[in-house]
Amino acid sequence: MTSILVTNDDGYDAPGIISLAEAMQALGSVRVCAPAVNQSASGHKITLHQDIAYSRCVIGAGIPAIAVSGTPADCIALSLLGLMDGKPDIVVAGINRGENMGQDLTYSGTVSAALEAAIGGIPAVAFSLAQANADDPGDYRVAAAVARIIVKMALAQGLPTYTILNVNVPPVDRLGDLRGIRLTRQGVRIYRDCLVEVDKGVVRVEGEPPTANTDELGTDVWAVHRDYVSVTPVHLDMTAHQFMANLEAWDLRLPLDES
Repeated sequence: MTSILVTNDDGYDAPGIISLAEAMQALGSVRVCAPAVNQSASGHKITLHQDIAYSRCVIGAGIPAIAVSGTPADCIALSLLGLMDGKPDIVVAGINRGENMGQDLTYSGTVSAALEAAIGGIPAVAFSLAQANADDPGDYRVAAAVARIIVKMALAQGLPTYTILNVNVPPVDRLGDLRGIRLTRQGVRIYRDCLVEVDKGVVRVEGEPPTANTDELGTDVWAVHRDYVSVTPVHLDMTAHQFMANLEAWDLRLPLDES
């Protein structure tokens, strides 16, 4: 039977991960390994040279789970190193509370968990729901149905090495309200953070939610803004290949005389 490992960055008992894990049961044997507490925006942090506590439990419809006192990437790394018996056939991350588009990918613990799986040679798909106040499992019903469709196809077709799919689902009430699925590229988010001084020597980052150019055709933000599901292939090779020729024109030479 197909082995599916589910994780997230909102915590092992978040409504999104419960909806996702239960949806994946139609495709195979499901196990969960996720952070014990919310680790949103933790990025691709890996815990080294420190103790990492964990506990075994059950979530949702009797799904075995491990709650890890670490990051989403820790959860995948530990699972592949033996915290869970046997390697999964696929890692499915999410369903994140709130979208992960544009530069969000560099912050997202959910996307980073999928990337950690890719590093370990395991196909992975990350799912996010573009609804920041989704607090009930029912809010994720449509996104979970989308996840089941896309993961089924990913299992059948496979994914290239070091490549994941990043999927964002618009906040609609019914599956029929979606206009379809679009293959997209990363858009550009505009962050509106500000620094707030809480007390002497204490500050906090606050601000309005980010905006984006929703009119740039073919981007994830363009698609989700128009009630399309966006599917963006993301590769671990972060080389700016288009800049290589320009960079070769630089006079990058070490001095022969070091005096």
